[in-house]
This record gives sequence, C-alpha cells and structure tokens, in this order.
Amino acid sequence: MPAFSSPASKQLRLYASWEDAALVQALQLGDTLAFSEIYQRYWFQLLEVAYRKLGSREVAEEVVQDLFTGLWHKRQAQRIEHLQRYLFMAVRYRIIDHVKARMTHTGYVEYSKSHLTLLDRSTEEAVDAGDLSVALLASLLRLPEHTREVFRLSRLEHQTVPEIAQRLNLSRKTVEYHLTRALKSLRISLRDYLVLLLVYFWG
Repeated sequence: MPAFSSPASKQLRLYASWEDAALVQALQLGDTLAFSEIYQRYWFQLLEVAYRKLGSREVAEEVVQDLFTGLWHKRQAQRIEHLQRYLFMAVRYRIIDHVKARMTHTGYVEYSKSHLTLLDRSTEEAVDAGDLSVALLASLLRLPEHTREVFRLSRLEHQTVPEIAQRLNLSRKTVEYHLTRALKSLRISLRDYLVLLLVYFWG
C-alpha cells in the first residue's frame, strides 16, 4: 500500500525534477515551493563550503542562512543567470565579509592565532582551495615583522601614515615604504584574487 502523500509533498517532488532556470523564474514570481527546492538542493553544499573555510559549523550555518534569507527578500531585484554559480559565488563573498569583519574587530594577530592549523598550508595551496582568508593570512605571516605591523595598522585598524609613524616611532617615509612593500607582496602572492583584494584593501 503506498504511503500517504500530501498535495504539498507531491508538489515538492514535482519541483525536484525542475531545472535551476525554471526554479529561478518561479522564485522571482514569489513561489515559495520553488524557493524550498532551491534551499534543499543547495543548502548542504553551501554549508560544506562555508564550514571548510570558516572552521565553525555554527558560523557556517549562519552565513548560509543569511544567504538564503537575502535570496528570498531580494528575489525580484537579483538577476540570476546560472543559479549554482550565483549561489557559490554569493557564499564566498559572504565568507569574505565575515572574515573581514572578524579581522577588523579582533585584529589580525588574534584572528591568525585561532586559525593556526589552516595557516600550515602554502599560499598556492590556499589559493587553489579558493580560500582567500587563509591565503591572505598565510601571505601576511611571511612578511617581515615591521612590514606586517604597518599593514595591519593601516588596513585593519585604519590608521593614517602619521598615526602609524608616531605609534611605531618611525618616519613617515619608512611607514610608506613598508606599506608599499606589503601591498606589492600581496598583489603578487594573491594575484588570483586581485579583483577581490582591490575592493577589500585598496578600495
């Protein structure tokens, strides 16, 4: 005897056979079942990506949940041509936003201490893994101490050159030298992420 199925569950099974493009079109019309199918289809994959990058399931779940909340509320305003690509790019940007906020709040040193296991990898391996945050931290750790400190004060604490010079008892030209050196090094080691870095640190 077949199990009882509600109309809603039958509809959900129907949506499961739809291609992404059809789901996006229905989503933009406010179809909640289309949204549910997108959620079921991609939630776990996105969670795995976020967890792998952030190292915390709780934070990863929050990032992915925020992504889907935004997807629903902005469904009519967003132009989505390829759903899977859009979602994975969106989760990467949200991960970067989270890392940026964390680094700004706690400072580079404290953040790096909590991610030492991730920093054992080389920059190339980190970039290949698509993890901007890990690649960035690994690159910063390889900078000379004074160069790294000048970069941290400038880009993470948003201090001016005169403020950094006074704090570290250095000349302004020396501060500018270290900052230029750090940015040049990061442009080279993180060239695969140049566009994101331009927004992240040079914007």
